[in-house]
Amino acid sequence: MGRVQSKWRKVLIVEDDAELRLLMKMVLEESELDIIECDSAEMALATMLLRGQEVAMIFADIQLSGEMDGMDLAREVKIRWPHLVVILTSGKAGEHLDQLPPGVEYIPKPWKALEVLTAAERARASAPGR
Repeated sequence: MGRVQSKWRKVLIVEDDAELRLLMKMVLEESELDIIECDSAEMALATMLLRGQEVAMIFADIQLSGEMDGMDLAREVKIRWPHLVVILTSGKAGEHLDQLPPGVEYIPKPWKALEVLTAAERARASAPGR
C-alpha cells in the first residue's frame, strides 16, 4: 500500500537560478508533494522520461538556459503526459503568454506562495489513482 501512496506524489521544479529554485522549493515543501529539482528543461525532460509516472506537477520558469526553454518543456510534457499539471512562471513573459500550450497555467513573478500551494494541492488531488 505504501507504494501506491508514493505514486503521483512529486513536483518537478525547473529553474536555472539557484536562489529562485530554493525559494520555489521552500514554498512547495508546505505541500504534501515530494520535490525534484532541475536546473534546465533538458534535465527536467530526462527526469520525466525516467520518473514521469511519479510526477503530479511541474513548476517551471519560462526563461531557462539551454536549448529548451520552459515553453518548449511544457509543450513536450503536455503531449506525453496530458494529465500533468504544468505551471509556467516568469517576471517578463510578454509575448510568451499567447503561446501557452493548451492546459498549461501561468503564474506571474513575483508569485504568491498561496497561488503555488493551491496549484500543488490541485495537482495532488487530481493525480490519477486519487
